[in-house]
Amino acid sequence: MDESAAEQEWASIPISAIEHFGYCPRQAALIHLDRYFADNVDTQRGHFAHEVVDAGGPGVSRTGVRTWTALEVSDTTLGVHGICDVVEFPDGQPIPVEHKSGSYRPGSAADLQVAAQVICLRGMFSADVPHGVIFAGRQRRRHEVVVDDALQARLRDVVARLRAVLRAGSLPPPVNDRRCDRCSLKEGCMPDARIDASSLFVPLPLGRWDD
Repeated sequence: MDESAAEQEWASIPISAIEHFGYCPRQAALIHLDRYFADNVDTQRGHFAHEVVDAGGPGVSRTGVRTWTALEVSDTTLGVHGICDVVEFPDGQPIPVEHKSGSYRPGSAADLQVAAQVICLRGMFSADVPHGVIFAGRQRRRHEVVVDDALQARLRDVVARLRAVLRAGSLPPPVNDRRCDRCSLKEGCMPDARIDASSLFVPLPLGRWDD
């Protein structure tokens, strides 16, 4: 793909890629450049957690709040697009609710995903959306994510770096740290197979053979 085509293709980035990149840049590139994905127990739990909200359309919550599931959102200024699991309208103003199967960790990559959804909803509804929500299935709790100036700056930085990686079309190097332990892409990523490639091209002394 030439440079102009790459720029056009990645003018808008999937919001899901932002969370992937926030967790691990190589993971994001494997999924969104190489189209490589593999399931494990954690990803299967994620699929089950989204079954209820993937149908799409308007509804009303058990507490009487108007909702919309699987709402497509986008923002041309930030250059992102995606789908909100649930958007609630408690006072007529949209609040995105992202469903996660595991536990919530403040400051995690999931905050970036919710922040991107909030930015999209602000523009689409011309509304002041101060926060989003992450529903953590393992904890059975809702966690409010305030999208302040600091989080927006972090989001813009991640989006810029992600877009640069996608347009370059090459995989970032593996990290081989704690993030890899539960990553479903570990087998294809091979983070523990890092070697110094330059050693492959050093000629051996004449008559010497190493196994």
